[in-house]
Amino acid sequence: MRKIVFVILALTIISCNSSKKAISTNSNKFIVEDLTAYNSEQLKELYPDANMREDKGMFEEGTVERAYCVLYPNTPNELHITWQDDEKSKIHDIRFSDSGKWQSSTGIRVGTSYTELNDLNAKPISFYGFGWDYSGAVLWNEGKLENSQLHVFLTPNTEPKSQFYGDHIIKASEKEIEELDLHVQTLILKVS
Repeated sequence: MRKIVFVILALTIISCNSSKKAISTNSNKFIVEDLTAYNSEQLKELYPDANMREDKGMFEEGTVERAYCVLYPNTPNELHITWQDDEKSKIHDIRFSDSGKWQSSTGIRVGTSYTELNDLNAKPISFYGFGWDYSGAVLWNEGKLENSQLHVFLTPNTEPKSQFYGDHIIKASEKEIEELDLHVQTLILKVS
């Protein structure tokens, strides 16, 4: 009986250690939706190499003060998290604009093309014009990503014509959109 208890205890310890190792070397540690369950202290433990920087700042066009943190500052993996509370216990939103390792669980990352977004959404998307606060904001148009909490902003690789600037939904032919060579510039996951 003691041998059985000892074997079970040994197997439990081994499996616990191997699962901890799997988490720390997990290649999916850069999925933004996976961060939403954690508070600031837990993120520090999960990302000890992230050189996390914390502060408070003004958000939502300067109308709301929020605590925030930055993981991997000044690197391609820079990620911004704003908090719902000063205790940094619940995430408000997560955003990134650099072409590092971060991506959504749907596979959207900085650099994802307009065509890829349409494929992932399983329905044609729309987007707002460029050159203002919500430049290139995507509308999911009741597609698969409508309820994803993902806010995606496109940018063109070529200089847009004047008709593509401003606070309005862009109406353009497939050829005109293709000439813009659009890709994701920023991704925001709204949690609250």
